[in-house]
Amino acid sequence: MTTTTTLTNTSAETVTRPRPVERLIAGQPTSDGAGVKLTRVLAQPLQRRLDPFLMLDAFGTDNPQDYIGGFPDHPHRGFETVTYMIAGRMRHRDNAGHEGLLQNGGVQWMTAGRGVIHSELPEQEDGRMEGFQLWLNLAAKDKMRAPWYRDIRSAEIPEFTTAGGVKVRAIAGRSHGIDGAMQREVTEPLYLDLEIPAGASFTQALPPSRNAFVYVYRGGLQIGGTQVPVQRMAILKNDADSDGVVLQAFAATRALLIAGKPLGEPIAQYGPFVMNTNDEIFEAVNDYQSGNFAATK
Repeated sequence: MTTTTTLTNTSAETVTRPRPVERLIAGQPTSDGAGVKLTRVLAQPLQRRLDPFLMLDAFGTDNPQDYIGGFPDHPHRGFETVTYMIAGRMRHRDNAGHEGLLQNGGVQWMTAGRGVIHSELPEQEDGRMEGFQLWLNLAAKDKMRAPWYRDIRSAEIPEFTTAGGVKVRAIAGRSHGIDGAMQREVTEPLYLDLEIPAGASFTQALPPSRNAFVYVYRGGLQIGGTQVPVQRMAILKNDADSDGVVLQAFAATRALLIAGKPLGEPIAQYGPFVMNTNDEIFEAVNDYQSGNFAATK
């Protein structure tokens, strides 16, 4: 962990009816941008099941040829992107005037809203680049809001250690009495990066209505009766009487725990545009092609 913000006024979370695993998902290798190699963990067929989350990409390589092209100018409309950098340096620029440098342990939180055109380009020519990009949907009433952007430095992300020795980085939501770096009222996302020693466990309370999943990127976990190996996503079952999740590490483990309040709205996606209807998608494409994509409305 690179952050120096360590919090001690935590409160234990009690879970008496933990959620089991519904199913395990293996991500699919793909490429995006200018040939950046990545693994698509949460893909389009899972969007309704994991509403409000639309996509999760994991990337990690020591080979510059896998990432050097980066992601040149490209558009987004109708959702938020959350990029979490474990290692490496990536420069963000967009046509709304935002610019920032995403570095080790930092997060870039961008609301595309009615439209933004941005680039994400490596500021390194060698070394390791590793991280994740999560797409978080916006409610219909918010899809055409003004674009917004925040760079969250590593030191700004609250970090605490549980009595069991689990190191927690609270990127969004609330865990063990600690507020994360970001809060969202409608989707109420929880986004935790966990470092769990071998043999230790982590408990997180979760309302039964929240869709939730765990992605293991180092080591391995036991969730109920299911082993979750490295590079697997465990979708947690939505049980009406469940009150949270218990993660037990059978090896030194790093994992993401992500949960959110479903929007329950129609999802229409065409590439980088996510709206509620096909007509809105046609409008997004026309706006982009006509040069009015990010115009003020």
